[in-house]
Amino acid sequence: MIKETQTKVKNFLSLVKFSHTIFAMPFAFIGYFLALYQTNANFEWKLLGLIVLCMIFARNAAMAFNRFVDREIDNKNPRTAVREIPSGIIKAKSALIFVIVNALLFILTTYFINKITFILSPVALFIILGYSITKKFTAICHLILGLGLSLAPIGAYLAVTGTFDVLPILYSFVVLFWVSGFDIIYALQDLNFDKEEQLKSFPVFFGRKGALSASILLHFLSAIIVIIAGVIAGFGLMYWLGSIIFIILLIYQHLLVKPNDLSRVNLAFFTTNGIASIIFAVFTITELVFDIWIL
Repeated sequence: MIKETQTKVKNFLSLVKFSHTIFAMPFAFIGYFLALYQTNANFEWKLLGLIVLCMIFARNAAMAFNRFVDREIDNKNPRTAVREIPSGIIKAKSALIFVIVNALLFILTTYFINKITFILSPVALFIILGYSITKKFTAICHLILGLGLSLAPIGAYLAVTGTFDVLPILYSFVVLFWVSGFDIIYALQDLNFDKEEQLKSFPVFFGRKGALSASILLHFLSAIIVIIAGVIAGFGLMYWLGSIIFIILLIYQHLLVKPNDLSRVNLAFFTTNGIASIIFAVFTITELVFDIWIL
């Protein structure tokens, strides 16, 4: 019984690609510590824990819903036919129940944070769940995905302060352009399949070269906003070191992927961006914690 339960848990973690939480979670931590930096709020493990739970529940719901909606498409695509639903490891009905449970847990968790996060929780769910159907009618689906993940820093900031502010909004734009850019790179793998199924994406609309150019532009915008945020906040050495490494890794992933060579897409997509997110967060939070301690 225990072994069977462990297998089910492992399957659902695989369904939602739990390891990919590494992309947005560090920016939620940035939003949390930025709120402490800009206000007189005290560090609270309970609140931080609630923020982490919100991130997990929201992402679980979004990823499982995406797999549920795409189950027929995934079954046709040789690259994705091995996923849990098309391969029969997890039933579609079970995946949908998983979505509903996590969505409800997300809303319930926001209730214990503050009024504004609770009121806005359905809006957040609408955005992150809505991405799953956008690829059927618009090529800007990558931007919708980026928008969903971009809620991490501003959501965490709201959890502490209950108000909006310029800096967390800027970091949300960093995430928006960064995620949209690397999702375009990832979508290159399915260019031919997406054309056959009449699905929408930047690679389908612009072609490989055009899509890569669009990805470069989005990552350029992300890098510019990282710099603007640092200047506005008046951050010091640690922040700028983290920013330099983050920008270098953005450039590096574009050196890995060429229009005629997609063999290193996974390295560019997961490894490089995962490292970039963690490093930027560690250096930024170190800067924030140091300034809070000094103040």
